Amino acid sequence: MATLLQLDSSPLETSVSRELTREFAASWRNTHPGGRVIYRNLAENPPKPLDAAWIYASFTPEAKRAAEQKSALAVSDKLIAELEEADEYVIGVAMHNFSIPSVLKLWIDQVVRNGRTFAYGESGPRGLLRGKKATILVASGGVYDPETPAAAFNFVDPYLKTVLGFIGVTDVKVVSAAGTSQLLSGAVDRASFLTPTLEAVRNAAA
Repeated sequence: MATLLQLDSSPLETSVSRELTREFAASWRNTHPGGRVIYRNLAENPPKPLDAAWIYASFTPEAKRAAEQKSALAVSDKLIAELEEADEYVIGVAMHNFSIPSVLKLWIDQVVRNGRTFAYGESGPRGLLRGKKATILVASGGVYDPETPAAAFNFVDPYLKTVLGFIGVTDVKVVSAAGTSQLLSGAVDRASFLTPTLEAVRNAAA
């Protein structure tokens, strides 16, 4: 059974990025009858920041971990299990200060873990989540597309592509809804603004 992991990171229920992930999931279900969607709202249930207990536990061989060390890694284990179970990921991202929301960074810190999602070999680190694919759906107030004056301020796309590639996910698409500040100012209506982006999302989910 095909499985999709849907992640939302915006704190706003009415956010553009959440609308994009909903559309992606709906289109994905249409093309994957009987498929399963694992949904995780990182804004409503943010992972804890890494602490000393987590770090020491992660560097302790699994067979030697004490009960409290296993407990320290319980959330990480669950989040990684979702990544392992899913065939495909869709990640909704609201650009915050040119980068990703803090809750998404907390999730990344929990899932990028030596021995689980990557491992070191003779030629260096290699990702362990191979054969997966991901779609990143980004909503930004400004326009940071390639070849635009503000392109250098976009730290969302390169960072997430780097992180995903590090854990083995190299089949990555990005769909952007750039210029959402126009919605706040009333310069354009939401339906007209999102029409081309939603079509691109449906194509990405097909």
